[in-house]
Amino acid sequence: MNAAEKSSCETIESTLSGNKAFRKIEERMYVVKQGSSYVMISVVPWGDDRAIVRCVAQLVRGVRMEPSLALQLLALNSLLRFGAFAYTREDNLVLFLHSILGGPTLDPEELLATIRDVALIADEWDDRIIRNFGGQRMQDLLEESAMARILGGEPDAFELSAD
Repeated sequence: MNAAEKSSCETIESTLSGNKAFRKIEERMYVVKQGSSYVMISVVPWGDDRAIVRCVAQLVRGVRMEPSLALQLLALNSLLRFGAFAYTREDNLVLFLHSILGGPTLDPEELLATIRDVALIADEWDDRIIRNFGGQRMQDLLEESAMARILGGEPDAFELSAD
């Protein structure tokens, strides 16, 4: 880990450590929950001596990407103060993301503003997209996955006998 990555991680952790919605997932990877959205914060090396702090919220998986949705998201991108909607075809996934420069100049206020905006936009737009174009919110997918893991080991554990 270069010095800029280390400095970025220290700033993220000191800025967010008191927030109940904040969790460190692994080295250089964090998450913040806001409503139905999760903002993944990752520290990415940029060359040998710099770093980028990337904030990504996965809004909707399994969405039908129709021209009207694509045009709506592109129009929104032109109005936002920062950040952008994106789409990955492999997972039919709509994201909202923004990156800022990390390292010793990473400003805690800028970090908080970035996370707050990404989270609020994701929390607002996931429901709108689902209502009009289908798909599932990331919160719902995570809950389904957790329940499948919990119940997957012993599917008959709660079955009552007819004796």
